[in-house]
Amino acid sequence: MVLNKMVVKTGIAALMLAVSAGSASAFTACQVTDVGGIDDASFNQTAWKGIEDSVSAYGIDGRYLESTAETDYAPNLNSMVDNKCDLIISVGFLMCEAAKNAADANPSVKFSALDCAFENMDNIIGQVFATNEGGFLAGYLAAGVTETGVLGTFGGINIPPVTAFMDGFVYGVEHYNKQNGTSVEVLGWNVDTREGLFTGNFDSLDDGRAFAQNLYDEGADIVLPVAGPVGLGSAALAAELGRDKLKIIGVDADLTQTDPDRADVYLTSILKRMDATVMQVIKQTMDGKYAGGTFVGTLANGGVGLAPLHSFDAEVPAKLKAELKAVEAGVIDGSIKIGG
Repeated sequence: MVLNKMVVKTGIAALMLAVSAGSASAFTACQVTDVGGIDDASFNQTAWKGIEDSVSAYGIDGRYLESTAETDYAPNLNSMVDNKCDLIISVGFLMCEAAKNAADANPSVKFSALDCAFENMDNIIGQVFATNEGGFLAGYLAAGVTETGVLGTFGGINIPPVTAFMDGFVYGVEHYNKQNGTSVEVLGWNVDTREGLFTGNFDSLDDGRAFAQNLYDEGADIVLPVAGPVGLGSAALAAELGRDKLKIIGVDADLTQTDPDRADVYLTSILKRMDATVMQVIKQTMDGKYAGGTFVGTLANGGVGLAPLHSFDAEVPAKLKAELKAVEAGVIDGSIKIGG
C-alpha cells in the first residue's frame, strides 16, 4: 500500500506530516516527538514506525509534530488536541509532565505517553520498557566478546529511561565475570553512586564521537551509547577506526537497519519495541478497549530484546551464544535476578 504524504507548516515552527491509506479515515493517530526528531534512528523513529505500520494494517491516518525544544511540548500536544486526533502519542520521558497536563486539561481526549507511568488517570496510557533486561543480555555478550577487557557506556541525560539501559549493561557484565571468573570492567557508569558520563543532549553527533573517542582512549573496544542520535557519532568513529578496534551497541532500534551505512560496526542493539506497543495501543483504542494505565514491555512479552548479531554472527563463539540463550531464559523465569 502506498502512503500519501502531506507536509503542513504550523504556527509553532514545527512540521506536521500526515500519512494515510489513500482515503479519509475515521481514526487518526498523532505523535509528538522529542527533540531528536522523527528520523533520529532511535526512539522517535521507532514510535513513528508503529503509526506507519498501523496506517498500512488498519487503514488509519497518522500525523506527527516535531519538537525542536522542550518549550514545544505543550504547544505541540495542544495542536494535536485542536486537530481532533483520536489518539495522541507523546515520545520521551522529558515530555511526561506535559503529556499529563494535556490529559488533565482534556479528559475526553485519549493519550499515550512513551517512557512514562501514570496512576489514577483514565485517559492516558503509559508505555515503559524493562530495557535493563535487554541491557543485561548486551552486557553479558559484550563481556564475552571484548579483547581488551574494557567496555564503555555513556548516556544523553541522567534520567531513568537512559540509565536503565546502563544499569542492565553493567549488571550483565558482572554476571559474566561471576560465571566465567573474568574481570571485565565498564567505564562510564557507576550503578551504586548513580554517576557517569552524560552528553547533556540527544542530538549532537560530535559529542557522540568525542565521548566514544575518550572511552576508546581508555581501553574500551565496545561502547554502548544511550543517547539517541548522539550514538551515530560514535558509530562514525568506529567505522573510521575499524570494527576490529571499536564496536558499538545500539539502543532502541536495530541500528544495522536505521544506520545501514555503518551497519558492520554494530555488535547488536538493545531493542525497545515501541513500534509494536504503539500498534497495540492504537488497535485497542480503535476497538473500543482503551483504558488508562501502564504497559510494561519485557523480555517475556517481547517488548524488549536483542537484535541479531548480523555480520558478527560468525565471530561470536557458539558457546557464548548458548550461554546468552540460557541467561535470557533465566531472566524471563526469574532464576536470574538483575542486580541481585
